[in-house]
Amino acid sequence: MTDFSKDIAKVLLDVKAVFLKPSEPFTWASGIKSPIYCDNRLILGNVKERVYVETALSKMIQENYPDVEVIMGTSTAGIPHAAYVSDLLDLPMGYVRTSAKDHGRQNQIEGADPKGKKVVVIEDLISTAGSVLEVCNVLKEHGAEVLGIASIFTYNLAKGKKRLAEANVVNNSLSNFESLAEVALLNNYISKEEYQKVLKFRENPDDASWME
Repeated sequence: MTDFSKDIAKVLLDVKAVFLKPSEPFTWASGIKSPIYCDNRLILGNVKERVYVETALSKMIQENYPDVEVIMGTSTAGIPHAAYVSDLLDLPMGYVRTSAKDHGRQNQIEGADPKGKKVVVIEDLISTAGSVLEVCNVLKEHGAEVLGIASIFTYNLAKGKKRLAEANVVNNSLSNFESLAEVALLNNYISKEEYQKVLKFRENPDDASWME
């Protein structure tokens, strides 16, 4: 299988879709202080890099989920990537809302009908995997066969990997925390000292001692 991890990591760093600031930690929605913040929406504004990422996503899906019949995006960050990928693969595309609409047909799934189809879910970022697993569950409830997830980046957090394993859902990511930290060090985005802090955070995000 093709390994895109370091090339994609370099793209994410170059377009500033990923920020590494061990000396000025970000605060995640969970309250965790983190040296890393990821916003893959920034890929969309850089044409050359966007084409590379979407092409890599398409190849990864072809290699890992060759029987896919429908591409489904997560709302909202996964939607544009799902659209690009479905176009490259010449497949139907849809997306899953976080909740059903309160008007009209009250749909939660928009676009392609996943019933009886083999589906791959496109997610931009995997952290604890809670939201993407909710999408997978909605699709299953509507009769889809979820082959797995194709994501751009994963933090490789233990909680996320545990949830995916318990749900028996496979995730394939173009890049990951470890590759990104290594590429960031090699390209002078961070110092050796900062690199060690980043790795310590990765071992246990709930332990704030990495900042010391």
